[in-house]
Amino acid sequence: MNSFIAARTILGAVFAFLAATGAEALEGAVAERAPSGEIVLRWTDADPVDVYVSARPDAAPAAARLLVRGDRDGLYRARWTRPERPYFMLRDERDGDVVRVAERVVTLERGSNFRDLGGYPAAGGKHVRWGVIYRTAAMPMLTDADYRYVGRLGIRSIIDLRSVEERQLAPDGMPTRTGALYLAHDYPADAIFSRIGAPPPAGGQNPVTGLYRTWLVSLAPQFRDIFQQLLRRDGAVSYHCSAGQDRTGVATALVLSALGVPREVIMADYQLSTLERRPDNEIPKLAPGQYPGNIVADFYRRAQAAGPMKARPLYTAAGKPFLQETFDEIDARWGSVDAYLDQVLGIDKAQIAKLRLLYLE
Repeated sequence: MNSFIAARTILGAVFAFLAATGAEALEGAVAERAPSGEIVLRWTDADPVDVYVSARPDAAPAAARLLVRGDRDGLYRARWTRPERPYFMLRDERDGDVVRVAERVVTLERGSNFRDLGGYPAAGGKHVRWGVIYRTAAMPMLTDADYRYVGRLGIRSIIDLRSVEERQLAPDGMPTRTGALYLAHDYPADAIFSRIGAPPPAGGQNPVTGLYRTWLVSLAPQFRDIFQQLLRRDGAVSYHCSAGQDRTGVATALVLSALGVPREVIMADYQLSTLERRPDNEIPKLAPGQYPGNIVADFYRRAQAAGPMKARPLYTAAGKPFLQETFDEIDARWGSVDAYLDQVLGIDKAQIAKLRLLYLE
């Protein structure tokens, strides 16, 4: 895994934001999985810090296990042998402030790009709660151990952003194995897969970037489902496309924007997909002639024949992040993310306030 690199990518964006806003005290907490299997916790604080751990993302320190008291190094190495996912709490001994932190990436045997959106700085000086919103790639080849681990995350709804043809090749097994509500909308893959890998016209725009603009309308039913499930607050919500980077990246930009996460942090999270994808875990090996007439099957057969699939950088040749096209379209067409959410998805200011109440701490 590239969790050390990934954590520092996000941490750099968060530190830049905190420096710009003058934030002090206990900040910059990050949890990284070391090759040894230990979970390395890092933070910054001038005061001594108590470190706790729990299998519940919302546990109070009194209900958690104390790992160390009065740490002044800003560094702690934790071992966790329980089958549940660990969540850590850092408590400032001087003022009693508590910051929660967990691993950004959910590590699975056959997973890909499965990430928790918790911990990001958000509206009102708060942070996104851990363990309640997940983004991921398609993961049709999870092992039994993976399903057992995911089953303990409390995911109650899964929104599939993929087309009919993609779902045919790699059915989502998580709803059946976890009992989660599964939501998907049928649409043809041609509009997407006829562009992916196509060379840009001479002097023209990368064909992929236009999708980042049109998805705001064409995938509005799927994005609306995500927000409606978040507003229900019936357990954790997970959503995914095939790679967990493009359509999922747009969905995540909308969710984090609604929660007041700064754009520079959203962009840093978006770029983690290049590091955290495991493309060979996203689609089974396809045999010649399998799924005739399926444009997605043809695309992946060519990719698999070329050797191990690799994640591509999410930038244009000029260095512009693809996701910037989404924000440019929103700013030009609707004026703000809040206006887009209201006019297209039907998520008004009162519902945004409710989302922040539910998902920030």
